[in-house]
This record gives sequence, C-alpha cells and structure tokens, in this order.
Amino acid sequence: MHVFVTGGSGQTGPAVVTELIAAGHTVTALARSDAAAARLASLGATPHRGSLDDLDSLRSGAEAADGVLHLAYGGDFSDLDDMMRRDRTAIETLGRPLEHSGKPLVVTSGTLVMPAGRESTEQDEPDAAGIAAFRLAGERACLDFATRQVRAAVVRLAPTVHGPEDHGFIPMLIATARKTGVSAYVGDGTNRWPAVHRLDAAVLFRLAVEQAPAGSVLHGVAESGVTLRSIAEVIARGLGVPAVSLTPAEAATHFVSPFMALAYGFDGPVSSFRTQALLGWSPVNPTLLEDLEHGDYLRSPQH
Repeated sequence: MHVFVTGGSGQTGPAVVTELIAAGHTVTALARSDAAAARLASLGATPHRGSLDDLDSLRSGAEAADGVLHLAYGGDFSDLDDMMRRDRTAIETLGRPLEHSGKPLVVTSGTLVMPAGRESTEQDEPDAAGIAAFRLAGERACLDFATRQVRAAVVRLAPTVHGPEDHGFIPMLIATARKTGVSAYVGDGTNRWPAVHRLDAAVLFRLAVEQAPAGSVLHGVAESGVTLRSIAEVIARGLGVPAVSLTPAEAATHFVSPFMALAYGFDGPVSSFRTQALLGWSPVNPTLLEDLEHGDYLRSPQH
C-alpha cells in the first residue's frame, strides 16, 4: 500500500513510518522544512513538501495514495479555536480525494477526550466539555467520511506515548522537577494516566491502516492507568528530590501552565480491550515506569 503520512517527522511519526516500510508499504510523508524532509528520506520515505495550512499539498498527497495517516497536530495552544479549525480543515482536505474508494483514512486524537473518573472504553461517548474537547472536531470530521465509502478510523493515543527522546508530557514533568527541586503531583496523586510505548503505537497505526473497519474508534493504550504519584515518585528517586503533593491552586502556578496543571491532575483511565481484540494488537514493549527507570528520561539535563 502507498500511504501518505502527515506528522511523519514528529515524535511518534518516525516510528510509524519505519513500521509501515518494514511491513512492505511505501510511504510519502508531508515535510514542511528541509530538516523534516531529510529526516523522512533517511527513514526511507519520500518527502512531500507542504504543511497543514497548504491545502493543495495535502490534496495532492492524498490523491496519489492508497490511504492516508494523519498524525500531525499543531498550532498555538492559546488559540484552541484556531487549532480545531486547522485540524478539521486538514482532515476534510485529506478525506475528500478518498471518497467512494474504500481507502483508509486514519486520524489521530487523544484519550484525554474521554470523561474523567472511570475507565472508558472505545464505545463510550467522549466528554464534549472536557479538557481535550478541542480534539473532537477532528474526530467528527474523520468519522463523517465513513458514510462516504472511506475506511475512516480514529486512533486516540494515550497522553503519554513514551520511548527514547520523548519530548511530551513526561519530560515536561521532569523539567519542572529539575527547575523547582521537587517532583510534584496533584492532591493524593491517585489520578490515572494511560500510557503506550511509541513502538507499540506504531504497530497500532499500521494495523489501523491495513485493517480497521470504517467508523472505528481505537484506543492506543497499553496501560489503562498509571497513577501520577507513582510517576512523580520514580522521577523523585531518579533526580534525588522529594516527591510532594500540591493543591490544585498550587499546581496552577507550579507547572508550565494552568492547562498542564489540569492535565497532570486529570483522572482518565482508558481501556483498549476492544481495540486489541478487533485488530489483534498486543503491546509488548516496556511500561512507562520501566522506561522512566531504565530509559533516557532521567539521564540528561535537557530532560
């Protein structure tokens, strides 16, 4: 299969591109810079110059492909409406050339769209007023194509997609602990975050492109819920600082932003049982706490 990929040079993208090519697929991947193009070429993909705002480049990439995998998500988090608009427009542009073809369109979202406080499944409704509700417009735009003979599917990734050279939520938590001298969690720290290793996520994306039925909602989760206190305590041991509890008010100024304080206090366990059964996906790589103990997270000052 010839797959057009956006976000192929991002954090998770290179693992996905590598997984697709290793499985015998050919990959053309969107590149908005010379550095991104060089990175993609080094992985064996064909760079396709453009950006999420260059709708002509998105359209031509999708038109030439047997399927589309949309990993990219960007913009200014201080303007969530603009981020939603950009993502929805990009998905609509990518999907239109696939109409009435039966070709796959796989789009990325996040499990933080799900309701707090209980373990959610793929069949549960997302929280339209939740902290990640800005991702739902993209989900809807993708799934609308399932009614137009596109094999449209959404992959909701865990907030922590861990592995070497991660630059997401966990490194931000570590950087804050280095800066402040304490490894913090909110309240009693029993709130739970799903997690998945990057290499397991890459396999899921490949399986989704190859097999996911039209209208599928998939959960990219290997661990349904890791407590924030357990994460903070491993970081504390690794850095030689105390693990401390913060009130929500204290967290709002301690962490990078009030939004991040809300995220670090969010209790959002999520099941991937149906996803694993549907696609035969079986995560095999290290857990988040194993990666924190033995990976590169706590080794270098930039983390």
